[in-house]
Amino acid sequence: MDDLGEDRSLLLVDDDEPFLRRLARAMEKRGFEVEQAGSVAAGKAIATARPPAYAVVDLRLEDGNGLDVVEVLRDRRPDARIVVLTGYGAIATAVAAVKIGATDYLSKPADANDVTNALLARDDGLPPPPENPMSADRVKWEHIQRVYELCERNVSETARRLNMHRRTLQRILAKRSPK
Repeated sequence: MDDLGEDRSLLLVDDDEPFLRRLARAMEKRGFEVEQAGSVAAGKAIATARPPAYAVVDLRLEDGNGLDVVEVLRDRRPDARIVVLTGYGAIATAVAAVKIGATDYLSKPADANDVTNALLARDDGLPPPPENPMSADRVKWEHIQRVYELCERNVSETARRLNMHRRTLQRILAKRSPK
């Protein structure tokens, strides 16, 4: 892959071990030299000792917030291209990640092609659209989750701010997230 340039170092930080191993194998096949970390502490240690040219960091880790790894990496290597992975209800945090220096963010489950496209996208152009973008129902659900979190999980306050009936909101919150 010619787009990678000289430095092919890639740090993957995720506490989901099967996902981490799968992504590491897929990225190695694409020409990256992968280091894996399963925690914020391990990610920060690698980012400090051997700051990579590329990084993929999950936001929610068992021992803290992936943004801490992004900040260390941004300080140690300002030119690093960093993609943040976010799970449910974390779009607001993903925006915060971009503000502190992430190149892009992707919703989980992201596949290796999505990750590679986001890592290698040039600043002057947008990466190609994802193969499986969030549905409109999922975007609505994400927004409701965000407002709910911002209201400190207060159902009545969230319903008031979203201008919806409290029982309707309770039903939505009780369901699983849409695909």
